[in-house]
Amino acid sequence: MPRTLSILGSTGSIGRATLDVVAHLTPRFCVTALAARSNAVVLADQVRRFRPNLVAFGRADEAVAKACRDVGAELLLGDDGVKAAASHPDADVVVNGLVGAAGLVPTLDALNAGKTVALANKESLVIGGHLVMAASGGLARVIPIDSEHASLHVALRGRPCQDIRALWLTASGGALRDYRGDLARVTPKQALAHPTWAMGKKITVDSATMMNKGLEVIEAHYLFGIGIEGISVILHPQSMVHCMVELWDGSVIAHLAWPDMRGPIQYALTYPELCPTSLPRLLPGGLESLTFKPLDIERYPCVGLARRAAGVGGTALAVMNAANEVAVGAFLEGKLPFTGIPAVIDHVLSAHTATPEPALEVILAADLCARDQALAAVERVTSGEDVIQWKP
Repeated sequence: MPRTLSILGSTGSIGRATLDVVAHLTPRFCVTALAARSNAVVLADQVRRFRPNLVAFGRADEAVAKACRDVGAELLLGDDGVKAAASHPDADVVVNGLVGAAGLVPTLDALNAGKTVALANKESLVIGGHLVMAASGGLARVIPIDSEHASLHVALRGRPCQDIRALWLTASGGALRDYRGDLARVTPKQALAHPTWAMGKKITVDSATMMNKGLEVIEAHYLFGIGIEGISVILHPQSMVHCMVELWDGSVIAHLAWPDMRGPIQYALTYPELCPTSLPRLLPGGLESLTFKPLDIERYPCVGLARRAAGVGGTALAVMNAANEVAVGAFLEGKLPFTGIPAVIDHVLSAHTATPEPALEVILAADLCARDQALAAVERVTSGEDVIQWKP
């Protein structure tokens, strides 16, 4: 019997790559539900190609509705549709490729419905890691899709935590890795020109600020039970080594793979099996050089902000994440300079008194409050008030 999938965020970069893997591995998989918040044309095409039983979309759209009628799929709109897709009774695996804090509730819905979650949504673990890991029973039903965490999943397979001295996450450095101009003058176009990965706009900007690595440190902490202080980030421009694991005997295990999300997605979907992929073989003779260098925390202050929030814990993580989402959105809209992103996060995080081990309702309330505060901070920047400056 094929394994059935529900794909949340099917029109995004993770969703499209997942469907490429499904097409490659047919008939091992079939799609029972697709959920998307935007891009009706792409979703309608996906519906006709993969013929799901359920389709969830963010709004009414005739092209999507017609595609659903053509294949006999049920169509649901808004959050109710995402919830139904996350907990669909026929789904064996739920792929969560949603972006932002909005991914937490669907992750919990899927786990509470007994599903295995192939998780690309960083924020589920960043803002609600204690809830996700409690609902999943550890790594039993959460398989990470992030390339770094999928690599760690391979490198740590069956290895006890007491063997591990440190984890290293590699980072490409993003679009601004070699930029030597005034960071305050960086444009969205420049920040979105990633040298290695093809991703959505929000995560590509997070790569330029390196907030993505701050979030990934927190993810790794929850997934693998390693303290924040034992997880480091190192720059690796070639993006071929995705993680390194330092053991107490002084040896280091590194995991290499092509910088293509179809690899970690296939790993998550077929786990615990390993199957041939559509990617070319990675042969050592083809690797001319692999270079690494330390992370400059002053150039990438968002990594420090994420670590600071992790040190406080509780709702501070939701607040940090919400402020980042608002600040990145404002930067993409031309309302905030690139250097204003860490400034807004710092401003909102500094004003917050954290609640430890928060329930879901408390996390969501903190998220909403932080968004309001971040929007107000952006407005003060837009109006010319000099009230939020990044102080490293």
